[in-house]
Parts: sequence; structure tokens; C-alpha cells
Amino acid sequence: MGPELLTLFMFGGLLVGLFMGHPLPFVLGGVAVMGAYLGPGPQVLGTIINNIYGNAMDNYVLVAIPLFILMARFLNDSGVTERMFGALRLMLARVRGGLALTVVIVSVLLAATTGIVGASIAVMGMIALAPMLKYGYNKELSAGVIMASGSLGILIPPSIMLILMASYSPVSVGALFAGALVPGLILGAMYALYVLVLCFFKPHYGPPVEAEERAETSRLQLVGMLAKFVIPPLGLILGVLGALFTGIATATEASAIGALLAFVLFLIFGDRSIRTCFVTFIEASKTTTMVMLVIVGATAFTGVFSRGGGMQFIQEVLLNVPGGGVGVLALMLFLVFLLGMFLDWTGIVLLSFPIMLPIADTLGYDPLWFVVMTAVILQTSFLTPPFGYALFYLKGVAPPDVSTPDLYKAVIPFCLLIVLTCVLMYLFPALVTGLPSTLLG
Repeated sequence: MGPELLTLFMFGGLLVGLFMGHPLPFVLGGVAVMGAYLGPGPQVLGTIINNIYGNAMDNYVLVAIPLFILMARFLNDSGVTERMFGALRLMLARVRGGLALTVVIVSVLLAATTGIVGASIAVMGMIALAPMLKYGYNKELSAGVIMASGSLGILIPPSIMLILMASYSPVSVGALFAGALVPGLILGAMYALYVLVLCFFKPHYGPPVEAEERAETSRLQLVGMLAKFVIPPLGLILGVLGALFTGIATATEASAIGALLAFVLFLIFGDRSIRTCFVTFIEASKTTTMVMLVIVGATAFTGVFSRGGGMQFIQEVLLNVPGGGVGVLALMLFLVFLLGMFLDWTGIVLLSFPIMLPIADTLGYDPLWFVVMTAVILQTSFLTPPFGYALFYLKGVAPPDVSTPDLYKAVIPFCLLIVLTCVLMYLFPALVTGLPSTLLG
């Protein structure tokens, strides 16, 4: 089978397997085995096994993934995130759209401390969506801001996705963390600005908290809540990122520091029971296993695809797109956007990077800038139907009167803001490259 037919078979088989409801790792692995027999031949499977061990299982950088996942679980299970939301909600009680603005701020903090999108959206959905609807907030604004802000966990460092991207690109973890920080904060600021502007012109979309509830908490009590529930998680993230940016620790060492500090916060704010701690380890292990299985399946898929000539075929097609470098870049990002409708970020990164990074290098694009640009557009992979995970996470905890079509409509303005952020990054590359060049030289 030639590279053209092999490309159609492997990507067609991938979509068929996913639509049949099979798990992504096994679809990737199964299609890889069938593609090996139909394309380069079964003898290639031995080489693929060696690649899986050498490029994935023996990769020291990937050790940071289970440690950051464990850090996230400790923070989530400590209960400090719910208390942080309550403190910030009261602080912004007089602002139109204050609850929605609180969701954005807390989600940015959660992204920087936990990075688990499912946990962030579920927590915000359970503690914020019902009060927002109760206080008369617009349904689509409430749902959209929770889903979009909760998805920032894969972009704002320390991010598991950025670690995986660094291990499959020529960019270091520290440089990628520094490069993604400013775009991530810009995206969060855009969400907050959208809430403020919308509620300014349509006050009924986000009425402030009632005066009776505000009066229940004194200013001194509010300061105490902020000091107790906001500063510790901020101190954790600043410590982890500071160790990385200053070169004191590698990504793996910084993740170990973060896991230890998160455990301390768990002992302070959590119930400190052995059962809860056991559940935390089990859930962290499940997430880690899922990520590693996707890495194995995707490594096999891309290995067979490359040996069958599919990589070269796709690259030749993309490089001949009209419009020069801008046209090729726009097409690659659009393909990432389309893949986000069907795959999660892990599969997209592992499938697209071997194809797109060499093309970006040929076109002269800075690899750091291109990887961060891809990371930003991957925000949409959680928001776009039919398989947007944020839609499923929120639907699982939303009240019955919040329908699936409501969720689909809610994400539209936030997807447009993500595209706008990519445009700004294209026009002003220093938004990505400025901080890494300052901190890391």
C-alpha cells in the first residue's frame, strides 16, 4: 500500500474506531498494527517497540507527568480550591458579573496549581454554576465561562501538556513554561474582559451579590479568608515556577517539590484520613496510566505512518498550499482545531508534532513560538463538539435545565477569543518569546 492509501486508511481507521466508542490508546495501537501489515510490513513492528521504549518509557522528562498529576490531586482533594472560590467571590461581590469574574480568577489559579481540566470544570460546575443561575446570571455566560476558564489548565504552567510537548520538540520544559505563561494569562484576561464588557452592556446577565449576603462577612474576615485560602496555593505555584525559571531545578525536580508542598497543604486543609490519601494516589495513578497508554499508542501510530511514507506525503501536501508560509501555518492550526473536535490533546500532540514541527522549521518559524501557538489553539479541543471534554464534564454536574445545545452555544464566543489570541501572537511574537529570552537568556 502506497503512502497516499496508507494515510487514508490510518486516519480513516482512527476516526472509525473513535466513533465506535473505543478508547483512544487501543485505537491508535490497533490501527498501527494493521497499518504495519498493509504498509511497510510487519518487520517494522520490532523497530516501533524499540522507539516506544527509547522515546517514551526511557524519557526522564516524562517523570514529571505523574508527579504534577499527584500534586494536582492533593490540591483538589484538600478542599482549598472551594474555599478559595468563596473568598474571591465575596471580594468581587459588588462587581457586575462578579461571580463569573471569580470563576475566571479561580480557574487561572487552579490551572497554575492543579492543571487537571476535568477537576477544575467539575469543581467550578458544582460550586459556581448553581449559585450563578440562582442569582439570575445568563445561562450561556455561566456555562461558557466555566468551561473556557477551566480548560486553561493545559496551557498555564506547570502544565502536563507542555511537558509532553517539550519531550517531543526541540524546546526545553523551562522555555516552554515561560513562553506559554503570558499567552495563558492573556487568554484569562480576555475571558475576564469579555465578562465585564458583556455585563456592563447587559447588566441582567450578571447581577452583583445581594447586600444582605455581603454584610454577613466583615472586611477583616474577608482579608483573613484571602490570606488563608488564596496565598498558600499562589505560594506553591510561584515556588515551582521560580525553581524552574531560575534554573535551580529541572522540570522533574520541580514537580517533586510541588507534589511535596501540595501534600503539606493537603495535611493542613484536608481531612488527613488514610482513605482520602489512598483515593488520591489511586486517581493520580489512573490519570497517569491513561496518559502513558496514549503515548505508547501514538508512538506506534506515528512510527508506522512514518515508515510507510505517510509523513513525507503529508508534508509535501502542506508545503504546496497556496499563500506561502502564512497559508501553511493557518492550515496547520486549522487542522489542529479540527482534530480537537474528535481527539484529546494528548493524541493531537503525538500525532501532529512529527508532521508539523519539521514543516515549521522549514518555513523558518521559531519552534518555541510554534509550539506555544499550537498549545493555545488546543484550548478549543476541550470546547468544540462533538467530543469536547469540557462539554461532558460540565454536563455531568449541571442542573437539568442546562441542556447540551446551551453548552454548544456557550462556547462560541470563547473559541473566537482563543482565535483572537493566536492572531495577537502572530502579530506580536514577543508575547511568546519575550519572557523566555529574559529569564533564560
